[in-house]
Amino acid sequence: MTVSAIEKQDQSEMTRAERTRSRRTFRPNVDIIEREDELTVLADMPGACDDDIDIRFENAGLTIFGRTTDRQPEETDYLSREFAVGDFVRSFQVSENIDIGRISAEYTDGVLTLHLPKTEKAKPRRISVKTA
Repeated sequence: MTVSAIEKQDQSEMTRAERTRSRRTFRPNVDIIEREDELTVLADMPGACDDDIDIRFENAGLTIFGRTTDRQPEETDYLSREFAVGDFVRSFQVSENIDIGRISAEYTDGVLTLHLPKTEKAKPRRISVKTA
């Protein structure tokens, strides 16, 4: 192993986040769509309830947190079980071109939709050309 590989490995160890939740944690898949006036984030969070979703904006970071719960009684005898119960967590750095006061969200059919409106200065504008 070379010295640079060891340094890289040490550096990645230092930047790895520590797990602080005792439940299973999922990283939801997201699609980010850029439109003229906003960014739209679609996050798959099946099994979460809207009351169990928490979205926070702090220090230019947007964090999505959701929790799934087992809707079956504890004594349920499963023949097969593939659906896992746990938490959804995903974080993003947000540009200063987003109007944080107008961020909105809705949750339908297991998909969280976040609307991140752009500030006026970030919106594209058309410059007209005049003839002389």
